[in-house]
Amino acid sequence: MNRILLVALAVALSAPSLGAADLSPQVSARLSALALDCVHREYPNKIAHVMHSDDDARPPRELTPSFYGCYDWHSAVHGHWLLARLARLHPNEPFAAEARKALAESLTPENVAIETAYLQGEGRASFERPYGLAWLLQLAAELQEWDDPQAARWAAALAPLEKAAVERISGWLRKLSFPVRSGEHSQSAFALGLMLDYARSRGDEKLAALLEERIRSFYLRDRDCPIEYEPSGEDFVSPCLAEADAVRRILSPAGFAAWLGSFLPTIGVEGETGWLRPAVVTDATDGKLVHLDGLNLSRAWMLDGIASALPKDDPRIPAIEAVAKAHGDSGLKAVSAEHYEGGHWLGSFAAYYVTRRGAGD
Repeated sequence: MNRILLVALAVALSAPSLGAADLSPQVSARLSALALDCVHREYPNKIAHVMHSDDDARPPRELTPSFYGCYDWHSAVHGHWLLARLARLHPNEPFAAEARKALAESLTPENVAIETAYLQGEGRASFERPYGLAWLLQLAAELQEWDDPQAARWAAALAPLEKAAVERISGWLRKLSFPVRSGEHSQSAFALGLMLDYARSRGDEKLAALLEERIRSFYLRDRDCPIEYEPSGEDFVSPCLAEADAVRRILSPAGFAAWLGSFLPTIGVEGETGWLRPAVVTDATDGKLVHLDGLNLSRAWMLDGIASALPKDDPRIPAIEAVAKAHGDSGLKAVSAEHYEGGHWLGSFAAYYVTRRGAGD
């Protein structure tokens, strides 16, 4: 580990908790340090690996050589997204050079060819579907939008895996009879929102049309979402808010306002916050319980997105924004390198929230 990364990690460990959402170079350096610490850290590792013989018993770095770190495949993917996002926004900061080195090491044509073959292998139809594949498409979009020659090479290298992911997702969505309403990786609304943003960014009208149709078919008839039942004890995504955040992407402000009134009638007005309070993690060393810190961050960015899609004079906006801030502040305070159970992934959620990626910034 080089000196710059060691210094960055020392800062990440010793700095006070993140407070108000901002994107200062100092905050970006701390978030980048979390990803730099894990994208090429192979162990501990949790793999979802279908084996057909003894020959398939191989280490993660050989199975998926681009995305073998950060404990699991999807966290490695959005760890690379985090590095690309922050280096793109702060190109002259010292951490940006380290981020580029890590991206260059991972995103080679040779590595991606192995990743693509692995994704397309027998028995892997559901591999990282939809959560990990949605983040992969977000990584592809980030690289494509980055006006930089090196990023363009990485985007070109990633293209075969990107294409395979689009094909896998498209085939699945055409066969999916019902939405998945969990609060973890299988949740469909969360992934649909990320993937629709990708499709629009890439100008993929065919994929965008499919995603928009699925959102309409799955969600437009829904009413009275029981948000008071949330969260389940290991959620990192709100089923109700993820659905609303997906729907706001396909309706006009007036249409969305009317739909939201039927879907979440308990939203307060005039800054009321009692209708949804941040979750509290009781053990940050438990990899499942710490999901609730991510829930606070994903709730915050989804609430921001929901507020941004309403008419400017909608009386619910102050309450939505107040609850978003409470969740964002709580989630950001939990982002640190102290425990790898959260440190290997919460930085990505923090950056997605702070940089307002879901709002198109």
